[in-house]
Amino acid sequence: RGVSSIETRRMLLQYAEALCAKRLVLASASPRRREILSNLGLKFDVVVSKFDEDLDKSQFPSAADYAKATATHKALEVANRIEKEEEEGSTPFMIVGSDTVVEAPDGTIMEKPGNDEEAMRMLLSLQGVTHQVHSGVGIVFPDPARPDGKLVKSFAETTRVTFAPLQEAEMRAYIKTGEPFDKAGGYGIQGPAGAFVSSITGCYFNVMGFPVHKFASKLSTMIEEGEVKL
Repeated sequence: RGVSSIETRRMLLQYAEALCAKRLVLASASPRRREILSNLGLKFDVVVSKFDEDLDKSQFPSAADYAKATATHKALEVANRIEKEEEEGSTPFMIVGSDTVVEAPDGTIMEKPGNDEEAMRMLLSLQGVTHQVHSGVGIVFPDPARPDGKLVKSFAETTRVTFAPLQEAEMRAYIKTGEPFDKAGGYGIQGPAGAFVSSITGCYFNVMGFPVHKFASKLSTMIEEGEVKL
């Protein structure tokens, strides 16, 4: 499913031509994030972040704050690398980083499972209950006029997802597809696991991995208020 929100498109439509004339960088290897952003009509270069994603979860007041911090570190790592390595004149207008985590009902923060057993544990903890999906976004706008050379903005979005009760055979069949292993919480709502979801409250694309409505809204507001200039 592609991005089809008329409201979201309208938010950035008046700036699309100017944005497409700029260099935009996505600090993520996720094909889902690339799809969501490209369907907005924006063209991004992909520079995969080398940030280790090893922040201490216990140091954050919430899973959403953890995702936001990780996303910001991803964007900053790429921004700093580009600043050091690339030629003058190729400075991006912005670098976007994102991170998605699943929060189980008991508060456990789930990232990507490392093996079949871990994937099964994740699915067992989610089946038949409501959990939360948090996506953090960090945006770096290089700006030589600022003392530290950049403007950094970040935010997070949360969606509540309810799974139907699942049979063990269903979960094992899903794990056998290999799909859980590159997805937070061990599932992707846009794939076969969409059949597990009985309801969601909030942004569907946030569960896919990128809160496109909030991103479009935040970026449009920054442009309209002159915080960043095209």
